[in-house]
Amino acid sequence: MTFFPSIENADQPEILHLQNALLIKALAYLKGHSPFYQDHFRTHRIEISRIRDIHDLVHIPVTAKKDLQERNEDFLCVPKTKIIDYITTSGTLGDPVTFAMTNGDLDRLAYNEAISFTCAQGTSNDIYQLMTTIDRRFMAGLAYFLGIRRLGASIVRVGNGIPELQWDTIQRIKPNAFITVPSFILKIIEYAESHGIDYRSSSVEKAVCIGEPLRKIDLSLNTLGRKIQEKWPLKLFSTYASTEMGTSFTECQEGRGGHHHPELIIVEFLDDNDKPVHEGELGEVTITTLGVEGMPLLRFQTGDICLHYTEPCPCGRNTMRLGPVVGRKNQMIKYKGTTLFPPALYDILDNIDFISNYIVEVNTNQIGTDEIMIHIGSEFRIEDKEKDIKDHFRAKLRVAPQIIFHATEEITRMQFPGTSRKSIKFIDNREK
Repeated sequence: MTFFPSIENADQPEILHLQNALLIKALAYLKGHSPFYQDHFRTHRIEISRIRDIHDLVHIPVTAKKDLQERNEDFLCVPKTKIIDYITTSGTLGDPVTFAMTNGDLDRLAYNEAISFTCAQGTSNDIYQLMTTIDRRFMAGLAYFLGIRRLGASIVRVGNGIPELQWDTIQRIKPNAFITVPSFILKIIEYAESHGIDYRSSSVEKAVCIGEPLRKIDLSLNTLGRKIQEKWPLKLFSTYASTEMGTSFTECQEGRGGHHHPELIIVEFLDDNDKPVHEGELGEVTITTLGVEGMPLLRFQTGDICLHYTEPCPCGRNTMRLGPVVGRKNQMIKYKGTTLFPPALYDILDNIDFISNYIVEVNTNQIGTDEIMIHIGSEFRIEDKEKDIKDHFRAKLRVAPQIIFHATEEITRMQFPGTSRKSIKFIDNREK
C-alpha cells in the first residue's frame, strides 16, 4: 500500500466531501454504541440526521477532559472482550484517563504513524532509534513501533535516558534517525563532547521530535531548535499528537506546520465561546476522531492553543496544517497585566547557557492574582546572575518573574515526580 494517501494532495472540495461522509458514519456509530454520547445527544436534543457536514458540528456541545475523567467507561463502545490494549493519558491537567484500543484501533494507529513518518521523509530503508518508553501504559512508544513496522523500516527500542546506551546503540547499529524529545538531543551531544565522540560524523541524519515545540508561532526555529542545529545540523521534524486523538500531525521537509490526515480526524479551532476562529487567529484544538472503534470522541477539546494554515504546502500536500502549540488553555498566566503561556518562558530560559534545568511554578498570591516562580538549576554559583536573567525576561516579555536557585539534581527530582512518564516543566498551584 502507499504511504502518501491520494487524499493529501486532493483539492479542498474533495477533502471536505470525504470528511463529511466519514462524519455521518462516525455519528451513527456513536449513537449506536457510546453510552456517553447517547446521553449527550438526548440531553442536548441533538438529532444527528440534521448534522450533514462538518460545519454543522457547531450545533453539538463540546466534550471536555472532565467528561472523560468522570465517565471514563461510558465512552467505551465495544465489549471488553474486544479490547487488545489499555493505555492511559499522561494526566497533564489532572488524573490520567484510561483508553482502550481494539485490533482495528491498533491498525489505525499503525497506519497513522506510517503516513506520518512518510511525511517526515521516512522510507523503508530507515533505521529509527526509539528513545521514548514503549511500556508504562504509554501510547506514543507503541504507536511509533507499529508505524515503523507498517512502513517496513527498522527500529531499535532503546527507551529514554542513559546517554551511554544511546551512543553504544548508534555505534553498534548505525541508525539514521532518532525518535526523541528534542531537549534530550542536547544531552546526547553533551555526553558525546565529554567522551570524545565525533557525533557530527555519526550515522544519524534526522530526528522526529515529540513532546516539546521546536518552532515559534511564526514557524521559525525556537531557542531549543536553534541550539540543536547549531551543534548538530540534523533534519528536525516536529510532531503533535495526543492519546485522545490517536492521530499525529507531522511536519514535512518544508517545516510549515504538522500535516492533517483528513481520513483519520476532523479538527476545529475554537475560541473561548466554543465558536470557530478564522485562519490566523489562535484557537483551541478540538477534535472528532474518525474510524476509532474502542473510544471515539466527538468535538473533544484538547486544551492546546494553536494557529492553523490552509494554503497548499510546497511539498504537494493540500491538507490543513497545524502550527506549534502556543500553550495549554488552562495554563494561561496573567501576570502584572501581561498574558503569557509557559512556552514563552521556556524559550527565554533555554537561551541562557548557564541554566542547566528549570521548573516554572505558578501560584495565586495574597491579592488573588497569578504569581510566577522559576526554579533554576545550574552547576555554577549564579545567584549574582539573577539580575541578568530578569533583564532577559523584561526585554522579551516586559515582566520579570521571581527566581529561586537550586542544585541541578534537585530540579531533576522535581521534573520526574513519582510515576511520571514525561519531564514536567510547569507546576500549577493556583486556586481553582
